Amino acid sequence: MSDSDTVLVSLEAGVLEITLNRPERLNSFNEDQHMALRAALTRAAAEARAVLLTGAGRGFCAGQDLGDRDPRKMDGPPDLGDTVRRLWAPLIRQIKALPMPVICAVNGVAAGAGSSLALACDLTLAAESAKFIQSFGKVGLIPDTAGSWHLPKLLGPQRAMGLALTAQPLPAQQAADWGLIWQSLPDDQLMTEARALACKLAAGPTFGYASTKRAMQAAQTNTLDAHLELEAELMKACGESADYAEGVAAFLDKRQPEFKGQ
Repeated sequence: MSDSDTVLVSLEAGVLEITLNRPERLNSFNEDQHMALRAALTRAAAEARAVLLTGAGRGFCAGQDLGDRDPRKMDGPPDLGDTVRRLWAPLIRQIKALPMPVICAVNGVAAGAGSSLALACDLTLAAESAKFIQSFGKVGLIPDTAGSWHLPKLLGPQRAMGLALTAQPLPAQQAADWGLIWQSLPDDQLMTEARALACKLAAGPTFGYASTKRAMQAAQTNTLDAHLELEAELMKACGESADYAEGVAAFLDKRQPEFKGQ
């Protein structure tokens, strides 16, 4: 497999579908795959109206390829802080900064940074057979790739800490029941449903979606007063958008809207 094949990309109907493609390694990341995924997300920012991220083979992603970080094969301990700062943190920032919805279809196990990557997306769907595993605890690490940021916010401190310390696999349906992900679906329906959702969002008022993402992310740190002001600013911009004008006109005319993302 050549380096360029570690991430597969296709663009159709405004949806950039990205497939992690190292199935023989459960799509665990080496540096080439990091760079390929970031290049795909850069393309999404310029060309797409929605992003769909999934994995090839029987797993979604097993996180960082530990074969590249084996202390036995190195002169000294690896600088995992550099791995986070240089590779994983920029990836998460890039996903969060995208103005369009990012959907993750977890087709199999999501472990370690693979789980964190899935949770960094805007909407996460998973096959019923999939599991989320905070495998960091098995090798003496912490949940990185914003895992220690997302887990307590989504689950509360007890469930987040339990998963982090025990590395207990969390089945997809339980993840949905706990509010960790959006939906758990039968395995044979996952990609059909994920693609349908991505197409629906790509055809939607993406100017407003971008503002919704900004508001939701700001809510994590804003005071109430600051957030009310941000809502007013964003609503002003949305109200002046072509998407809003088209949405209202289509509603009153009883027709399907044709949004342009403007």
